[in-house]
Amino acid sequence: MIPYGRQDIGDDDVRAVTDALTSGWLTQGPAVPRFEEALCKATGAARAVAVTNATSALHMACLALGLGPGDIGWTVPNTFVASANCILYCGAEVGFVDIDPATRNMSVAALEAKLEEAKRDGKLPRVVIPVHFAGHSCDMAAIGALSEKYGFRVIEDASHAIGGAYEGKPVGDCRYSDITVFSFHPVKIVTTGEGGAALTQDETLAAKLRLLRSHGITREYRALPAQNAGDWYYEQQMLGYNFRMTDIQAALGASQMTRLGAFIETREALAARYDTLLRDMPLRLPARETKVRSAWHLYVVEIGGSDSEAPEDHGVKRARIFARMREAGIGTNVHYIPVHWQPWYRDLGFRPGDFPAAETYYRRALTLPLFTSLTHEEQDYIVKTLGEALA
Repeated sequence: MIPYGRQDIGDDDVRAVTDALTSGWLTQGPAVPRFEEALCKATGAARAVAVTNATSALHMACLALGLGPGDIGWTVPNTFVASANCILYCGAEVGFVDIDPATRNMSVAALEAKLEEAKRDGKLPRVVIPVHFAGHSCDMAAIGALSEKYGFRVIEDASHAIGGAYEGKPVGDCRYSDITVFSFHPVKIVTTGEGGAALTQDETLAAKLRLLRSHGITREYRALPAQNAGDWYYEQQMLGYNFRMTDIQAALGASQMTRLGAFIETREALAARYDTLLRDMPLRLPARETKVRSAWHLYVVEIGGSDSEAPEDHGVKRARIFARMREAGIGTNVHYIPVHWQPWYRDLGFRPGDFPAAETYYRRALTLPLFTSLTHEEQDYIVKTLGEALA
């Protein structure tokens, strides 16, 4: 089976992990700040806080920005459930903004309309979480302008987008957001096995994130005068969590970061080759924008069809093609089932039809394999099989 994604582990990565295992540090040691420094260098962010996974990073980001009971947070339905769950973890109310059919990212027009309605109703969100789907940055300048106008805070869910760029600057520099979150899951561009990070330009937010990462505990004095404590001293200053990344994971991540540029170039070349091979098929290919350099975590096509067909027909056609590809040993996938269709979110009152652009996209979406070790022969086979399935 050709998987839809696969990690790229080299000899240097193996040596880095071996060195960590024999260093005497297995939990949080010197490799963690080294990895955090690599993230800051690659993105231009002032601070990075490495954690167990992107879900915990999103959760911490929401808490650091003060999201809690009585507040509202918005994200998009075209994402993994973690982008919405993190809002619920904080006891806040969740809402969704429909996507732009071209970019599959948060629609700025839909966001602005929803904000204007929320302002009239006195229900503006405290936090908005745009998702850089497939590695393609959202229109962050426009979202940032709306955040200034309506007073919400912005968390970029860049789980797919490390190594990507927007307006010529790296994703993660937080020019238009308060916090950016990355994922280092095994199928992501850079992996730590499991892991995530929250990046920010704000030292006050970074300090909160560090406290939340480690039980809310610090060795800084607040409750007791310094003369009453020694090197053993620690204190819990807030209710935090055990979201710490291990040195083993961080060592792998720091090694992987040395190849980030090469990873992106390879993915770009494979995506461009897909564009050429697929251009004459009845498919909608991923969007290209001059101000965005995608990280190409995913290559997603949409199965063509007449707009006069019933939406269910699109889903039936995609399911047939998906099955044909799997039978041929090609690990196609679908990203994502709209979050508001999930049973948990239906119980909160969301219904099919609430976000039509995301739903139309979902019925047609098919993720093709894309990873750095994908060969041209494998890519040719994928394209040939897809063409036969479409026919």
